[in-house]
Amino acid sequence: MASPYINAPLDPPARPRMFNSSIAKVVWILVPIVTISIAAAVPFVVAAVKGVVKPWLAGVYVAAEVLILTLVTALDPQGDSPFAGMLLVLLIVTAATHTALLDNDKISIGK
Repeated sequence: MASPYINAPLDPPARPRMFNSSIAKVVWILVPIVTISIAAAVPFVVAAVKGVVKPWLAGVYVAAEVLILTLVTALDPQGDSPFAGMLLVLLIVTAATHTALLDNDKISIGK
C-alpha cells in the first residue's frame, strides 16, 4: 500500500506576514506619521528582517529617507519653506501607504 505522504502535493511555503492583527497593522502604519517621517523606513527594515520583502526594498527606503531629510535640512534649516514641508508630507504619506500594502498579495514588487 502506498503512503499518502509520498503522493501528497507539495504546497508552496506561505509567504511571511508583516502584521499579526489589525491593531498591529494600524500601529505600523502610524510609525511614519507619528515620527514625522524620521522613522519612515523602519517598517520596511522590519519587513526585510521578517522576510516579507527583499532587503533591497528596505535599502531603497532608507536611502530615500536619508536623501529627503538631508535635502529638507539643506533647503531650509529654519523650517520656513513650504517646499521642504511638502517633501516631508510626501514622504510620510508614501511610507504610510506602502506600509499598509506590505501584506497585500496582489503586489509583487520587492517580495
